[in-house]
Amino acid sequence: MLPLQGLKVLEFTHAVMGPACGLLLADMGAEVIHIEPPEGDATRRLKGFGTGYFPYYSRNKKSLAIDLKSAEGKEIVYRLAKEADIVVENFGPGTMERLGYGYQVLHQQNERLIYCSLKGFLSGPYEKRHAMDEVVQMMGGLAYMTGPPGMPLRAGTSIIDITGGMFGLIGILAALYERERTGKGKFVKAALFETTAFLMGQHMAYGAITKVPVPPMPARVSAWSVYRTFQTNEGEQVFIGIISDKHWEKFCRAFNKPEWATDPRLQTNNGRIDQREWLLPAIEQLMASLTKAEIISRCEAAEIPFAPIARPEDLFDDPQLNHGNSLLQTTLPDGTVAKLPNIPLEYGDAQFELRQNPPDIGEHTTELLQSLGYSEAQIAEWRNKGVIK
Repeated sequence: MLPLQGLKVLEFTHAVMGPACGLLLADMGAEVIHIEPPEGDATRRLKGFGTGYFPYYSRNKKSLAIDLKSAEGKEIVYRLAKEADIVVENFGPGTMERLGYGYQVLHQQNERLIYCSLKGFLSGPYEKRHAMDEVVQMMGGLAYMTGPPGMPLRAGTSIIDITGGMFGLIGILAALYERERTGKGKFVKAALFETTAFLMGQHMAYGAITKVPVPPMPARVSAWSVYRTFQTNEGEQVFIGIISDKHWEKFCRAFNKPEWATDPRLQTNNGRIDQREWLLPAIEQLMASLTKAEIISRCEAAEIPFAPIARPEDLFDDPQLNHGNSLLQTTLPDGTVAKLPNIPLEYGDAQFELRQNPPDIGEHTTELLQSLGYSEAQIAEWRNKGVIK
């Protein structure tokens, strides 16, 4: 048994935010029906950095391909809504209402329905604006904090889309819990901009306390004396973080520097910060005399924080991810077989697994319409008319 087994989700989504929310629901056992037009979700055809969106966020889902603007499409969706538990949508402001599938309409079909709307902004002056991950990273301070001074830089993944989808899931789970008491569903809304602001909360608190402009991360003064990347003698990089005096003692032993361990100037973290002007160049020189493998081996033996600088493609062969069930071997729509990350959660004895590869366009249309009681003749007629695929 998976925790959300038995729940039915109608997913009207595209790109990342909505599909990420639906993926989490699907991985945890819900039956997630991705509703897309007969020609297929446009996300399927994205190139560049969008190439991986549909293949990654669509596992464990079913595909229902219908014309949402047609009278027949409305009939199908309304019938599905009567037996659904959750709707997830992340279309532009007002789109679902214009199509006839807004919360008020679908709630009339089913008062137990939980309707999760994922938008650019929560209610307020900006709520009708369109937004994307990079837009809110810029206006929410994340790009400013990520890049060097004067060079705002978006984060290296769709972090706000994904996190916003997670907040949508949190709202859904809360509404499911409340429904156990009330028997009624709820309208839930999460948004990109407010998600960015939430992630900026620690920096806002820092600014409020210090009364000075918050520096971007590349220009920050670290709270730790050693907390940065170092070049190896092969020209590669390794990150090392010394965040306690015990770590410093172990570091000195591991790298054969007893004189540093006994130097009175270096006994505390703050003392080492005061000596950074000569200490960090000395550590740089030490690391530059060693290979990456030697540095990693010594840090691991000493139990101090370290990290090689990995690229996305390095994760396919990572020993930690390949242990257990952290990567799922998935057949993608173009036939490529790839190991992709599982939901990063251990949940008692439950096993989150691949139950359905990312579906072809309309792969489950016939199955789903038959489950609603439609006849073969009716389904064939709609197929011939182009209402479904």
